[in-house]
Amino acid sequence: MSHAHAHDHAHAHGASAGRALLWGLLLTFGFAGVEALAGWWSGSLALLGDAGHMVTDASALGLAALAAWIAKRPPSARHTFGLARAEVLIALLNALFMLAVVLGIVVEAVKRLQAPVPVQGGMVMGVAALGLLVNLGVAYLLSRGEENINTRAALLHVMGDLLGSVAALTAGAVIHFTGWTPIDPILSIAISLLILLSTFRLLREALHVLMEGVPLHLDLEEIGRAMARTEHVQSVHDLHIWTLSSGSIALSAHVLLDDLKDWQRCLDSLREMLHEDYGIDHVTLQPELATFPMTRAAYPPRQEHGRD
Repeated sequence: MSHAHAHDHAHAHGASAGRALLWGLLLTFGFAGVEALAGWWSGSLALLGDAGHMVTDASALGLAALAAWIAKRPPSARHTFGLARAEVLIALLNALFMLAVVLGIVVEAVKRLQAPVPVQGGMVMGVAALGLLVNLGVAYLLSRGEENINTRAALLHVMGDLLGSVAALTAGAVIHFTGWTPIDPILSIAISLLILLSTFRLLREALHVLMEGVPLHLDLEEIGRAMARTEHVQSVHDLHIWTLSSGSIALSAHVLLDDLKDWQRCLDSLREMLHEDYGIDHVTLQPELATFPMTRAAYPPRQEHGRD
C-alpha cells in the first residue's frame, strides 16, 4: 500500500488566508461602527440597517478567520487528517447565515414599499461612497490571499456589502435629486437576488464536500481509465475520490497487476500522472494480483480498452 501527501504548503497558504480575513474583519467592523453613528446622527434608518448588515458580515468574517486558524492545527491521533475541514463547515454556516440575511433584507424592502420611510439622500450618498471604498479594500485583501471555500464564503459577504454600497449610493442619489424613495427597497431586492444565486452555489459546494462527493471539476470514469492505461496495470477498482479540504484532494483505489514485482514502477507512474494531470497528491493505492476476486466493477477492463 502507498500513501503520499503534503501539509506544509497548505499551512502556509492557510496563514495567508487567516491574515486577510483578520484585516477584513477589522475594516468591516470598524466601518459598521462609523455607519451606525452616522445613521443615529442623521436619523437615517437605511444607514442603521446597513450598519447592522455589516455587523453580521463582520461576524461572518470572524468565523472565517477562526476557521483558518483551526485549519492550521496539525494532525493528531484523534484527527489524523487534521482540522482543515473546519473551513468547509464554517463556509456552510456562512452560506446559511447569508440566506437568513437575504430573507431579512427582502422582508424589510417589502415593508418599505408598502410604507415608505423618509431617507436623507445626501447623507446616504456620502456614507455609501465611503462604504464602497472600504468594501473594495476588504475584497482586495481577500482576493490577494489564498483562495479556498472559506475565504470565498467571506468574500461573498463582502461582495454583498459592496453591492449594497453601490445600491445605497444609487438610491441616495435618486432620492436626493428626485425625492423618489421606493428606489431604495427596489434596489435592495435586486441585489438580494444576485447574492442569493452566489449563496446557493456556495451552499451546494460545501454540502458536496461534506458528503465526500467527487470534486465537481473531476470525472471519476476518466481518471479510472487513465489509471488503467498505465503500464503494468490490468484494471482499477474500488476507486474513490473526495475533497479533504480546499486545495487538497484524496484518492484511494485497488490496482490489479500481472506481477507484483512491477508495483514500484507502476506506483511512481500513477503518482506522477495523478499529480500532473489532475492535481491529486493525497494518494492511497493497494496493489493486487489479477487473480484477486473483485467486489466492484473495474475501470476499465483490459479487454475493452487495452493499454497505451
